Amino acid sequence: MSQFQPKNPDFRRVATDTFERQCAMRTLGMSIARMEPGEVDLAMEYAAEFTQQNGFVHGGIVTAGLDGACGIAAFTLMPAGFDILTVEFKTNLLAPARGERFVFRGTVVKPGRTLTVCEGRAYAIHDGAETLIATMSATMMALPRREAASAPERAHAPA
Repeated sequence: MSQFQPKNPDFRRVATDTFERQCAMRTLGMSIARMEPGEVDLAMEYAAEFTQQNGFVHGGIVTAGLDGACGIAAFTLMPAGFDILTVEFKTNLLAPARGERFVFRGTVVKPGRTLTVCEGRAYAIHDGAETLIATMSATMMALPRREAASAPERAHAPA
């Protein structure tokens, strides 16, 4: 059971909608496997398209999964009308990312009005065993929601 109380009673739907709007997560085949206030697990199946030269899932993909999990974990505690944005993270890659499946677990350490500190852990699942492959320390920022520009509009926006 989570130690945090969400500020938005509809946090599950809003957090799921926010996650589903992230084209990057969809491209990587990531899905929400578990969600509680301040805690999120994302899951991803192994895909050869996301490997590096030795056949391990690339560290950038692992980092993206951790960032996504930490961001949505922080977002579950945001009030209605806010969005979440990563402002800083540090990743430690601890073991080769080899497995049939991967879990990216994000947990809020300290929620704040503007900044929320999170921790992430990535696990590779191989033959039913979980191996810790990476950790993350991240800072997320709450910002008032505004309309997102489509990709072509952003490409042509004045600087």
